[in-house]
Amino acid sequence: MAEIGFDDFLKVDIRVGTVIGAEPYPEARNPSYKLFVDFGPEIGERKTAAQLTDHYTPEDLVGRQVAAVINFPAKQIGKFMSEILVLGFPDDSGAVVLIEPNRPVPNGGRLF
Repeated sequence: MAEIGFDDFLKVDIRVGTVIGAEPYPEARNPSYKLFVDFGPEIGERKTAAQLTDHYTPEDLVGRQVAAVINFPAKQIGKFMSEILVLGFPDDSGAVVLIEPNRPVPNGGRLF
């Protein structure tokens, strides 16, 4: 992987938000949920489709704080427009495990 400078890192806007809605997305090519995430009054609510069905139910996701890249351009995923990229790591089988703060933090906080 290529080395980057600190200025490159600063270009990626990673924020914390709280999932306020989650629902199945049966039209997706791979099992996914539609997520609606609140990033606080300055950024507002954003939505995404995420392949989280191996470890999470929609009920598990609502109220959970997540980290997401908020400054990628919107991307059409089937009939759904994804506005953010929720971040996670793969487990031993490749299923996504979400990144989340280990204590509550204000929505909209930027990763540093």
